[in-house]
Amino acid sequence: MEESGGQTRQLQLASTIGFSGDIHKGLLVHPDRQHLVHAIGSTIVIQDLADGSQKFLVGHTGDVSCLTVSRSGRYIASGQVAPMGFKAEIIIWDFEKRTLKCRLTLHKVRVYALAFSPNDKFLVSLGGQDDGSVVVWDVASEQAICGSPAALQSAGVTYAIAYANNNDYKFVTGGNQTLRIWELDLPNRKIRPTDCGLGQLKRVVKCIEINEDDSVFYCGTTTGDILQVNMNTHLMKDYGPQKERLSLGILSLSLLTTGDILAGAGDGTVALISGAAFAKKKNYIKNSVKVQGPVTSISLRGQGHQFFVGTERSEIYRFNLADFSNELITTCHYSAINDINFPFGYSDVFATCSKNDIRVWNANNNRLLLRITVPNIVCETIDFTRDGKTIISGWNDGKIRAFTPESGKEIYTLHDAHNKGVTAIASTSDCQRIISGGGEGQVRVWQISAKKQTLLEAMKEHKGSVSCIKIRKNDQECVTASTDGTCIIWDLQRFVRNQIIFANTLFKGVCYRPDECQIITCGTDRKIGYWETYDGTQIRELEGSKSSINGMDIAPDGLFVVTGGADKVIRMWKYNDGEVEYVGYGHSSDISRLRICPNQKHIVSVSVDGAVMRWKYPSTFA
Repeated sequence: MEESGGQTRQLQLASTIGFSGDIHKGLLVHPDRQHLVHAIGSTIVIQDLADGSQKFLVGHTGDVSCLTVSRSGRYIASGQVAPMGFKAEIIIWDFEKRTLKCRLTLHKVRVYALAFSPNDKFLVSLGGQDDGSVVVWDVASEQAICGSPAALQSAGVTYAIAYANNNDYKFVTGGNQTLRIWELDLPNRKIRPTDCGLGQLKRVVKCIEINEDDSVFYCGTTTGDILQVNMNTHLMKDYGPQKERLSLGILSLSLLTTGDILAGAGDGTVALISGAAFAKKKNYIKNSVKVQGPVTSISLRGQGHQFFVGTERSEIYRFNLADFSNELITTCHYSAINDINFPFGYSDVFATCSKNDIRVWNANNNRLLLRITVPNIVCETIDFTRDGKTIISGWNDGKIRAFTPESGKEIYTLHDAHNKGVTAIASTSDCQRIISGGGEGQVRVWQISAKKQTLLEAMKEHKGSVSCIKIRKNDQECVTASTDGTCIIWDLQRFVRNQIIFANTLFKGVCYRPDECQIITCGTDRKIGYWETYDGTQIRELEGSKSSINGMDIAPDGLFVVTGGADKVIRMWKYNDGEVEYVGYGHSSDISRLRICPNQKHIVSVSVDGAVMRWKYPSTFA
């Protein structure tokens, strides 16, 4: 393979659209107040709040599962998820240099939480359900000092960890019926836990925050109340609210210098809670706002006059504390992205589709221009008509829907277009016809206008779902790729098969070379196939990847091909030589589709984890 030759260079990641909102405390404001730190898949993003520019820390082999920033801002630490039976790494990064400082490996399968000590001396890490241990690391020597089981055997999983603000030797952990205060005995290399007395209360702790003077700490629970525990006596002082519990549990907390508490709930509520409420038992919630999705992160900027909220729906909001006014600053897909497309000859916008919606993005600044929502249905495929006036889309309910790309208004809907969902779609250059493919294998040709849509022909040769459709420039032919191991070149005048290609694979993508004398295919057999369009004979076969290739695109000048798939790597090939020139690392889940923009300035790739990544097209080629 190409990696062994050592000749390939790396594609440069220009920007990402994405936010792993399911990470608890996964959105952090850096102590310099100028940067946001968060993860998207296995990549850590450092975003400048002033101009929106991004820097990337790439080093994890699996999805990032937890994040923390040291008090001084010198270090970022991140933990990951590993396959069952393998060790999950922790990486400490140097923030200023944007480089990897060290890798720490001890925990199994998953790292649940991380916290730095106040003076950056120690890092404490919490293993997941398969590990169940808490470990203290020396940051300077990059070695583990000691470890211990995080909870009693009778307790459940430990989810949260918090370090004291003024003591490098004290921290707190909490989880399912466990709440412990730990003290580090450095000379003896031991950590000694003390269980907190909660009386008759049984709670599952999801987040912990310690106040400035380390006298008390607060725990958010799945029952929607907050526990207040004394750090010195280890006894619960109070809990509440008992009548105003937040729905679906409290998933994130942040303490203000005024003594008040910001809490984020599973139903999307962001609430300002009175710190004096525990004593008075009234006027508990001072202010509240609801956002989209469970609130997994609340991060203060400075003294908290402004704070940022991250949700499980992969959205980031900026709040003003004074009036709780807020604005949505980042949004993205929160489930698998199935397709991406640019309008013909236009590189400034592109569209992506996923469960529930189609989104149109500004390709230059990553801003969301339009969201078209169809609830509880998955959009499988999208395309722009040649004139750019219509977005046509195929959905898993078997319908083809057309929308305007500016307002998102629905133009028409083709009901029952395909039995088992619409899996591929393309429009002719005269904008008069649509070719669609379905899960049942049929290829259908539609005559289209805004007022009337007519089925012209249904071509029934594929036995598996149609995964990709490409139409020739003269609209006389099209090629369809299917998971039944065939690609068929169809005559769009007589609606009959011209050529058929067989291979022992599930075809996932097909492209015409710009001169249309050849087609190029990819699929689950990891091969890239070159074929003659005239008689369907195979010209060449390349070993394209170590796993399934899901997406493929060819440059408008025909010199280069890009591929991506289940190995999460983007490869840029010389078309004629069949050699890999560039590779791109950054995705943490299977790449589902990718496109070279028409002006050949960028490559945009999308993946199953909801990430959209924009790569710089190498200038030596452009």
